[in-house]
Amino acid sequence: MSKDQAIGVVIMMSSILGILVYLYLIFLAAPEIQDLVLRLTGAIAVGGVLGILAWIGYTLATTPPPPSIEEIEKEIEKELKEIEKEEKEAKKAEEEKQA
Repeated sequence: MSKDQAIGVVIMMSSILGILVYLYLIFLAAPEIQDLVLRLTGAIAVGGVLGILAWIGYTLATTPPPPSIEEIEKEIEKELKEIEKEEKEAKKAEEEKQA
């Protein structure tokens, strides 16, 4: 058995054990423990979802907006003009060398 397979077996067995412990705690333990486990489960689930939403909101709030299409078009036109200018200068320099 390879190392990865051994780790996989450990993870699988731990998960199964966790499920069994959780089921015991919510169905067979004392009512106070059942209540506490269910409350903790709900709090962790809701906290996790709201934490993810907070992270998404933070990311949206702190990320600069993308440039508009008009700005991109202007940049492309500027670069094309520079390329054309460089080509004309290169052509002119080549003609001068030949002359």
